[in-house]
Formats: sequence, structure tokens, C-alpha cells
Amino acid sequence: MAAASVVPVAYQQGLVPAVPDWLNKGDNAWQMISAALVGMQGMPGLVILYAGLVKKKWALNSAFMALYAFAAVMPCWVLWGYKMSFGHKLLPLWGKAGLAVSQDYLIPQALLPSTQYKNVTSAIQPLYPTATMVFFQYAFAAVTVILLAGAVLARMSIKAWMAFVPLWITFSYTVGAYSIWGGGFLFQWGVMDYSGGYVVHLASGAAGFTAAYWVGPRLKEDREEFPPNNLLLALTGAGILWMGWTGFNGGDPFAANVDSSLAVLNTHICAATSLLAWTCLDVIFFKKPSVIGAIQGMITGLVCITPGAGLVQSWAALLMGILSGTIPWYTMMCLSRQIPLVRDVDDTLGVLHTHAVAGTLGGALTGLFAHPDLSSMFLAVPNSEGAFYGSHGGVQFLKQLVGASFIIGWNVLVTSIILQVIKLVIPLRMTHEELDIGDNAAHGEEAYALAGKGQREKSTEYRLNEYSFGGAEP
Repeated sequence: MAAASVVPVAYQQGLVPAVPDWLNKGDNAWQMISAALVGMQGMPGLVILYAGLVKKKWALNSAFMALYAFAAVMPCWVLWGYKMSFGHKLLPLWGKAGLAVSQDYLIPQALLPSTQYKNVTSAIQPLYPTATMVFFQYAFAAVTVILLAGAVLARMSIKAWMAFVPLWITFSYTVGAYSIWGGGFLFQWGVMDYSGGYVVHLASGAAGFTAAYWVGPRLKEDREEFPPNNLLLALTGAGILWMGWTGFNGGDPFAANVDSSLAVLNTHICAATSLLAWTCLDVIFFKKPSVIGAIQGMITGLVCITPGAGLVQSWAALLMGILSGTIPWYTMMCLSRQIPLVRDVDDTLGVLHTHAVAGTLGGALTGLFAHPDLSSMFLAVPNSEGAFYGSHGGVQFLKQLVGASFIIGWNVLVTSIILQVIKLVIPLRMTHEELDIGDNAAHGEEAYALAGKGQREKSTEYRLNEYSFGGAEP
């Protein structure tokens, strides 16, 4: 993950060919394709998913929040964020900040962080330049903060959001990435997170719910009646998200190898099974299959398999899909209306359930089902096996829970601090007038050249009581 810090003498002398001996063109091509697939999950995937799922008057603002975040992460990433996440140790949970923009750094072969630490052996070695790794990891960072935005749509000030994104990436995301992926204390301790169930999804879910608490709820009328303005558009975004996950999980062995193939297959097994499980529960309890519910079930399946995509066998991926389509369904559809804190905090798109709950579930199940033979293909830490295998499995399950607790605690704390600091300078919420108007007040533009604020025509009006996001009472 971390790149070489010592430039070869031959390169300094200008003698390195365009295709050095260590470069594997197939691995490099797959890694760049994977990075592009992950990037497309954010832009355009989440951009148009958010635009379709929200009320018409918020379509443009929601899309822009995602678009802005995707762009704003890049300069932060190459100027300091990448090395804070995958560079040399500053603290047990943080890397040293530094530039990742020079050819002396980006062209040499990428190295994994395990090369920096004693008693840790590298199971894999990237056979491509650091530039490829920087781009791949940027896409993950960008998607994470866009997922977080789903909790604060339809009321957070766009100016406050513009300040929040670089601060959160710097002080929250980089800590989780370094601690688990970059060689930090959780990495060395053996916490398993194959492709971001903790670093991306649990972090975005915990931070998003925290941000929703501090920003406050939507207008009462928006919270009680929030019809999606374009479900076909939302399905398009969801489809890009689903197919993009091929690179999200398939790229994390850092090679086009057998583990990559297994990770891709497991990803789609779990996603499809979870979608079906969620849809079946909707039919059983609400008598109709819901498109929104299918999207939510798809997402929870993708999130749940992410911590163990290349570490578990496919039968386990099938079981994880069943659980990810039922447990988050229960927390969203039942517990969210019974627990006062969850009910009162207005988490617009339910990221607490789809990302925090599903991410924690996936990490815990990885601690049960991770197969030692598959783990040895990927992990650089010894004794990485699930509780179903070997004598160390029970300890691994506990490690997974501790790792989740750290990610939750850090994101709740740091997200709260960041928002309180921003609040001293910029209001976190739009004014009541802006909240009433929506996109036109926030941007001077509207998504559709149609009259009204996104209300349904009386002849087609119906209530989405089952999917009243944010815990509002139906």
C-alpha cells in the first residue's frame, strides 16, 4: 500500500525504461480498471443515486454534495492524505503527512506497509507503480465521504459541507485507513478488513449518523413526506454502485490473481442474496416488494461481504447475504422506531443501517468464516483465521469487535469536533427559508424545469410509510 521512498539509482540517472522488469502489465491494467470502477461508484453512481432518491426540490443539492466531495478529496489526498494513510509511522494510528505528487515517488514500484514492520511478512507484492496505488486508494477515500453525505442530505449548508470534507478526510479517514490498512496498530494486531467494511463503510455510517445528530433534522414536512423524485434514476445509480463493487473488492488483492476472482464472485453472491432476502421480508410484512427496499438490500449485501470478500468461501458469502438482508432490515424497519436516539436523529438515507450495521456485521462474520488458506493469500499478519477454523479463531472474532469499536469511537469523536469547529464560522444548517425552497435557494438552479416542490399529484399520491428514512414515525 505504501510506496517506495528510496528512488533507484538507475531511475535517478534516467536509465529506467518505460516498462521496467518489475512491472506486470496485467496487474497494472486490472488495478487501474478497479480504481476506475470504484471511482465510478462515487461519480456518477452515488451522485445519481442520491439525486433520484430524494425529494425533487433536493435533487440538485444532493447530487452536488456528492460531486463536490469526489473532487475535493483529490488534492487533499495527493498533498498529504495518502501518506498519512499509507506512509511511514507518526503514531500507532497515523502516518506522517507528505506529498505524493513527484515522479520520483510515483513511478517506482509500490510497496506494501508490511515491509516497514518487524514480525510481519508480505503475502503479496504489487507489481505496478505507486501512482496506480495512489489513484486506487483515492477512489476509496472519495466514496467514503460521499456515503457519509447520505445522512445529512436536505438540510446541511453546502458551505459547511465544503469545509467539512477536507477536514474529515484529514483527521478521520486517514486514521482508520492507517490503523487497519497502512501498517498501524490494528493492522499489526491482525484485525481483518479485506476491502473497507470498517475503513469505508463503518466509518461513513458512524460519522454520518453523528453528523446528522449535530446538523439536526430536516423540516418536519420533508421528514414526514420525502418521496423519491425518480426511482428509475436511483436504480441506474444503484446499478453502477453494484457493478462498481467488482473493482471495490476485486482490486484489493492488488493483483489479477485467484483471490481477486473469488472476491468478485463472493461480492455478487452476497449482494444478490441480500437483495432477495430484504425483498422477501418486505413482501411478508408489507405485502409488496419495494424498489427502495431492493436497493437497500443490495447495498447491505455489498457492504457486509466487503470485510471478507477474498477471505471467506462462497458458501459463507451466501450465508452472509441472508444475514445482511435480514439484520439491517430489522434494525431499519423495527428497531429504528423503538430506540429513542435512532428514532430522533434524522439519518436521511439510513446510512447507520446500510453501512454501519452492515459493516459491523460483515467484520464480525469475517471473524467467524475467514478461511486460513484464503487469508494466507492476502493478509500479511500471521494466524489470521475465523473462529470456525483453528485455535486462534475465537480471538480473531474478538479482535474484529475491538476493531469495529475503535472505528466507531474515533469517528464519533472526531466528526463531532470537526462540526463544532465549523459551526464557529459557518452555520451547519440552511436557514428555514432555504430549507423550504431547496435547490433554487442553495444553488440558484433546479434539477427539473417543472412546477412545484416535489409533492405528488393527488391522483398518484401514496405514502412510503415503510421507508420513512431517518427514523421518523410514519
